[in-house]
Amino acid sequence: MKVVRSIAELPENDGMVGLVPTMGAFHAGHLALFAAAREENDIVVASLFVNPAQFGPAEDLDRYPRDEERDARLAEEAGVDVLFGPSAAEMYPAGYQTWVDVGELGATLEGLHRPGHFRGVATVCLKLFNIVRPARAYFGQKDAQQAAVVKQLVRDLNLELEIRVVPTVRDEDGLALSSRNAYLSPEEREAALALPRALATKDVDHARELLAGLDVDYAEEANFNGQRVLAAAVRIGKTRLIDNVVLEGEST
Repeated sequence: MKVVRSIAELPENDGMVGLVPTMGAFHAGHLALFAAAREENDIVVASLFVNPAQFGPAEDLDRYPRDEERDARLAEEAGVDVLFGPSAAEMYPAGYQTWVDVGELGATLEGLHRPGHFRGVATVCLKLFNIVRPARAYFGQKDAQQAAVVKQLVRDLNLELEIRVVPTVRDEDGLALSSRNAYLSPEEREAALALPRALATKDVDHARELLAGLDVDYAEEANFNGQRVLAAAVRIGKTRLIDNVVLEGEST
């Protein structure tokens, strides 16, 4: 596996390229994305970039889990060919001014509670698509709204790539895998299990009842470009977790 720090160092690729955009702190959910990309492409590129543009001023940018040595080892074992780990200055050089806004879809649910979040996501994804030039890019179903935003971006801007969405990977207790799970104490993790249990009801009223003891940002049914989901975001201590279940429409 080649580790690349700058855009100029990225190798010219002969063959079908699959891109897995990540912020690192790899877990089994990321490994599922790598496996899907490895199966369907000649070359797999994973980006490892904690994107400051998608964090709000009071969010966890500074404490977001980082362990690049471990991530590189896991990526190589998973068959990633190129690990692209640029700096913030490489992605947003001095004088940077251009941003991508995905309108109404990026302004609800996560977009409402995290203003500017999807602007940062859409912008960095478009940059990565232009830098790597993949045939396919891979995202997780846990971030259903993010995947929908990226699909909208690709459609609206006539980009020639396929967005593949891989099913959510869960621990044995049902909690969706997330890099932020590392923040949870044992007691907080037990409380967090209310989230997957609530969503498993596939009924918004019942879900809200089961989440009543938590700090809930939202628990709503949503339609993401034809995929109907029950989605929720909760805060447990200082940790914010999101999850969803598909009610109707394609989940891959």
